[in-house]
Amino acid sequence: QVQLVESGGGLVQPGGSLRLSCAASGIIFSINGMGWYRQAPGNQRELVARISSAGNTIYADSVKGRFTISRDNAKNTVYLQMNSLRPEDTAIYYCNLYPSPLAYWGQGTQVTVSS
Repeated sequence: QVQLVESGGGLVQPGGSLRLSCAASGIIFSINGMGWYRQAPGNQRELVARISSAGNTIYADSVKGRFTISRDNAKNTVYLQMNSLRPEDTAIYYCNLYPSPLAYWGQGTQVTVSS
């Protein structure tokens, strides 16, 4: 069955960095676009960044220039490098397919940006 396992979150001070990882199984990873999404308390889940099967990337305006999405098809893993973190980046971060996310979502990884 499909599994999406996110990791790498934590507590970081404003201006700090984190690198998130998402290991996927049960899908043909290399042919799928992948996205990182986040959901803050009281907010809807939003797309943060996406990467196509060919490696093309698009970012939400709020993270452009600070976050970098990448993928390693040999490891069935997608990454999100987050730099210059801000308190408003605090959320649970999830990965899923893009543009058509699966109904299944992993447990996500909590990112908290606070001094």
